[in-house]
Amino acid sequence: MDGPTRAATRLDRAWSTLEQHRDRVAPLHLRDLFAGDPDRFQRFTLRHEDLLFDYAKQRVTTETMALLHELARAADLAGWIDRMFSGEHINPTEDRAAFHVALRSRSTAPMRVDGRDVMPDVRAVLERMRAFADRVRAGEWAGATGRPVRAVVNIGIGGSDLGPVMADQALIHWRHPGIDIRYVSNIEGADLTGALRDLDPATTLFIVASKTFTTQETMTNATSARAWLVGTLGEAAVSRHFVAVSTNLQAVAAFGIEAENAFGFWDWVGGRYSLWSAIGLPVMIGIGPEAFDRLLDGAHAIDRHFRDAPLDANLPVAMALIGIWNTNFLGARTHAVLPYDQGLRRFPAYLQQLEMESNGKSVDRDGRPVRHATSPVVFGEPGTNGQHAFVQLFHQGTDPVPTDFLAPVEPNHDLTDHHDILLANMVAQAQALAIGEDEPEARAAMIAAGIDRATADRLAPHRTFPGNRPSSTFLFRRLDPFTLGRLVALYEHKVFVQGVIWGVNPFDQWGVELGKTLARKVLPELSLDALPAEGQDASTAGLIAYIKATRAASDPPAALARLGSPQT
Repeated sequence: MDGPTRAATRLDRAWSTLEQHRDRVAPLHLRDLFAGDPDRFQRFTLRHEDLLFDYAKQRVTTETMALLHELARAADLAGWIDRMFSGEHINPTEDRAAFHVALRSRSTAPMRVDGRDVMPDVRAVLERMRAFADRVRAGEWAGATGRPVRAVVNIGIGGSDLGPVMADQALIHWRHPGIDIRYVSNIEGADLTGALRDLDPATTLFIVASKTFTTQETMTNATSARAWLVGTLGEAAVSRHFVAVSTNLQAVAAFGIEAENAFGFWDWVGGRYSLWSAIGLPVMIGIGPEAFDRLLDGAHAIDRHFRDAPLDANLPVAMALIGIWNTNFLGARTHAVLPYDQGLRRFPAYLQQLEMESNGKSVDRDGRPVRHATSPVVFGEPGTNGQHAFVQLFHQGTDPVPTDFLAPVEPNHDLTDHHDILLANMVAQAQALAIGEDEPEARAAMIAAGIDRATADRLAPHRTFPGNRPSSTFLFRRLDPFTLGRLVALYEHKVFVQGVIWGVNPFDQWGVELGKTLARKVLPELSLDALPAEGQDASTAGLIAYIKATRAASDPPAALARLGSPQT
């Protein structure tokens, strides 16, 4: 039996053992697990300095975790971790390394891709970013009229937007008070017009973030922003009001941006892993180079932990394995992230891309159909808003939703009474999801509150909470740049571990491309004088016809009839 066959057999055996174990432990309720183990909290928590990861409310036992660790070993997780940190081409469909860990390395050791140490280039770009950010923050970068920058508008999409927006909002307490940072991503014109509505072109700086400088949404917005600026200040102003984060220097120059104002990155940096690169320039301008360094420090601290900690003490590994247990063995197809900190309000959206774009795959690294479910649907909102929106389903819906709760122990504001209420709600929600309240308990609580027995009997089924709904809780002292770096890196590595075990490539995103390709074909068909294209399905043809008819006539059904399109 050759090596790959032996590895596959070991992986199959580990998977089968977990399925048998699941059948034995599935009937156990979390309230029984807590009752039977007074030390459950100590047994199922991990720490990284002040950061606590409590997974005692997950439906796992000591044996569950041991079997999950065996699954990770069978998938050669240690080998894959080593390959990632060694700069190997672990992105096979694009024949690239996935080397974002180099972007935040604080070590003097070389980090090589294809035999070349990339750290001198990484440090050089960071130094250019620091110098530029310092000039903008100090008012030394003057626009075309000689006035300093007072607003920065970042134009990007996907990883060029979600990461910076998330970090900028999370670290708003570190933001320069005299510089307004705004973000534009959506091709929908209201996004750009809303961002520009009250800005002065003479004091506005644009950052156009596109590796290829060809991304349709980004370049359409950038072109419109350019026209807005030129309409007031003229063509010569472009070079003082636009900088680029791109590697396509020819396209950057054609746009009117000088080469020294283009900040590059590398093909081994995936978009959703690019916050640490020049894509983070608006964040650095906002919070300053020193705070940005602390963001990198936090991520690097988790990188070292992930690379060096044993499996049973490794936070990202534990996060990933619990997710696999919930998804593949307990049948959960969703995962909620509820940050109990308003600064982290865009963290769930950031994780949606990180997780679903990375592991939302149906074929493995070798192009074969996957044998197990992969990424769950990720969503979330800040607490306590989520409690008044979708948490009803968590408690009493038919399908459990594994949940991550995150909160700082100390707030970045002075309303400590607010924060105590916030923390009390988070702790209580996790407790209620796990322990629940059965029908006799619900009935007794109502009677104790003065409700008559008949009413209590009638309402008891509606006020019963089954519990046994799994969750994990992250606590940390304060949300600051270092902690944010740790949190993001934890989830990055969690996604990587899950990709390894599912056997998928978490570093490509071909699913993004087809719709964009078809959009380029549909676009010219929206012109009123364009003839209907051949080969379109009836629905697509009907939608295009309706759009054109609505634009052309006050009576869309009559116009549709003239166009020969089917009507409802």
